[in-house]
Order: sequence, then C-alpha cells, then structure tokens
Amino acid sequence: MIRSLWALLLLGLVMAGSESEAETEHSYSILGFEDLNGWEDDDHNAALEVFRNTCADLSEPDWLTLCAAARDLDDGKQFFELFFRPVLVSDGSEALFTGYFEPELDGSRTPTSRYKYPIYRLPPEARDGSWISRRQIMTSGVMDGRGLEIAWVDDPVELFFLQIQGSGRIRLPDGGFIRVGYGGKNGHPYRSVGQELVRRGIYEPHQVSAQVIKSWVRRNPRDGAELLYHNPSFVFFREVNQVPAHLGPLGAMNRSITKLRSIAVDPRYTPLGAPVWIEKGGDNAMRRLMVAQDTGSAIKGAQRADIFMGTGDAAGRTAGRMKDPGRMVVLMPIQRAYALLPEGIQ
Repeated sequence: MIRSLWALLLLGLVMAGSESEAETEHSYSILGFEDLNGWEDDDHNAALEVFRNTCADLSEPDWLTLCAAARDLDDGKQFFELFFRPVLVSDGSEALFTGYFEPELDGSRTPTSRYKYPIYRLPPEARDGSWISRRQIMTSGVMDGRGLEIAWVDDPVELFFLQIQGSGRIRLPDGGFIRVGYGGKNGHPYRSVGQELVRRGIYEPHQVSAQVIKSWVRRNPRDGAELLYHNPSFVFFREVNQVPAHLGPLGAMNRSITKLRSIAVDPRYTPLGAPVWIEKGGDNAMRRLMVAQDTGSAIKGAQRADIFMGTGDAAGRTAGRMKDPGRMVVLMPIQRAYALLPEGIQ
C-alpha cells in the first residue's frame, strides 16, 4: 500500500494516530449531478475503467451488481448517473487534498562502489513489530551476511524518503526495475526530521519541504546522518514485481492504482472502491471523478483525500507542494445513498 501524506509527515504538521480512532459525528446530504462543478466536462469513461479495476473485490451485493453492470456498459457518464447518487459526507472539518507518488531510485541487485546502501526485507525477529532502533539497525552490523538485501541503491537520503513513502521502484543498470512495497517495520514510532530542523532553529515551519531536508542533509553529511537517526522508525520492504511496469503500484485493495484517478481516503467515511467526485482548489485545480483505492495512516476525516500523482521525481515534486482546499463527494449506489439519510428526510 502506498502510504500517503508523506510531505506533511516530514514536517510533523499531521501526526498519524494523533486523533481519536473513534468515528466523529458526521452528516450526509444527497446532491444532484448538476450540483457537481465540472461534471459534464470530465472523462467519465476513464473513471469507469479505474472503477472496474477494483469493483469485483467489493463484497456487498449492491456493489457486485453494479460491477457486473460496469462490465456491460461503455458509456461511463450514463453508468454513473444511472446507478449512483452523489453523497456529501461532512464531519465538520474543512476539506484538504494532498498528493502522494511512487518514488524511483537508482540501484542494483548486487553491491558496487556506487550502489552500496541496502534495501532490506523484514528479518524474522522484527515480525512482532517490536525491535531495535534505526540507529542500531544501521550501525550494529545486525543485518550483515543474512541475505536480507533486496537491492542496493546509490543515495542514502533517497532511501530514507523511500521508507517514509513505503513503496517505490528501483531502476537497474540494465534498464529493468524492481518494484518494492511495504514489508513491515521495527515498531518504533515515527519522529519528524522536518520538525526537528524547526526545533533546532535551522528553518521556519513554512520553509521546510522534502527537497529542503534532502539538500540540508547532503550539505551537512555528518549532522545530516544524525538528523536521520532522529527518526527511530525503520521500514522493511518486499518485492511486488507481479505488477507490470506500465501499471501503478498496489494500493490498499491490492490492485494497481492509477495516476490522477486513484485516491487514498479514510474508509470510516468513504468505502474503498467507491467513485469520488473531487473539486480541488489551489494551484492546478481539479474537477474529476476518482476512485477510493488506497488508505493512509494520516488520512483522517470525511473530507480528506490524498491524490496519487504518479511515479518519479516530477510526480514527487508536484505531490510535495499539494495542500489544497475544496470538496469531495462520494458516489453511492442509489438505495445505499438514501438509506444514509435520517428518517423523515428520505
């Protein structure tokens, strides 16, 4: 699963698990498709194709019926308008859209003078989620000679950020690649290195970004290494090469996600697999139909979504800048939508 909101986690502006897991009070209202700004202009067939990717994994009868209909209809706009109703779910919080991506690193299956920073599989002793710290893993030699390396990369800073993201691709010298996904962690809590730079007085909160952190670590190699040790959490990986190169990484539904059509949501409010209409403001405003196919530990709330921006550095730069207001509206099967309303309003 792609773990999103990576830029905000770096800054410590949003802390995973910081709010109660108890579902907050929320309300539902049914809208018309004419209430969705930009609905007429979207590529509904593209959204229908993404919906088909995961709809068969939904277990409820009404969703499965719609999935069968999705395979038989070619007109996406007609399909969504015929079988769904737009539902605005509100928990009293303002909408917030952020972005996430799949990083790409240069690496090799074997260590060389260039590729010398290993990506590790989960060791057996860490499987219960309680093990030694990042510093101990990287300096004690506990991982040496055990065959746990998936690959070696050329940049320890990018490797640190790969662990924050939780998945990515490793470009090999022969032109091939290895796709890696989250395989477990050492059980230590995440501590923000961006927040630590602010605490030390090196930067103001508004100045900190992934690129700023990377640049500072590289300019200050000794202090930079110590800064990365400030985060005791360590992520291990697994290979997920069953996913073809032209498809996106696996999301929470264990299916490939799609650039600018897949989002991570809070499944307490938005069912995984559901179509979601996005009205994102800010730079590069978006009005388009996406599908809830992923989750993230920091994605909390009825009006929270993390938009998958694609693979590679350009996608990462775009994702890192995104923190925009707007509105998201979930498309629900008709009977399910009306069942959400209080008695007397239906």
